[in-house]
Amino acid sequence: MINTKIYKSVYTLAEKLLEADSKGDQQRFDALYDELKAICTEHEGTDKDHPEQWETLADFTEDLVKALVIYDKALAKAEAINSKDHLSSIAYAMAVIQIELGRKNAAISNLQNAKISANKIEDKEFKVEIDELLAKLVAE
Repeated sequence: MINTKIYKSVYTLAEKLLEADSKGDQQRFDALYDELKAICTEHEGTDKDHPEQWETLADFTEDLVKALVIYDKALAKAEAINSKDHLSSIAYAMAVIQIELGRKNAAISNLQNAKISANKIEDKEFKVEIDELLAKLVAE
């Protein structure tokens, strides 16, 4: 379970990052991103470390290759606590980036993993999204 105080600060930073991005305020975006990165780094390897903060950091990482590295770290943390929600959402996010980077086989592999993890989650719409993207890639 993620620490409530950390969750709130990560969630608030995510909202502010979205706002800065929508306004095209790169300077504010960069400052907020650095703040989020500092939270992740500060808690890494402690009992307050959680995939949620790393997944959020990866979500806002503009360099796609760097984002994949951060998602990979988030995935390892999700595996460590066996969080099916995080395992499926992180693998899906990685697949979307891999498609954009032309890494189809890696994307298919991540979508297959996302599908397995999503078996145990409540979000039926997300399960359909995973299935549809996987079917589309395999059919190509």
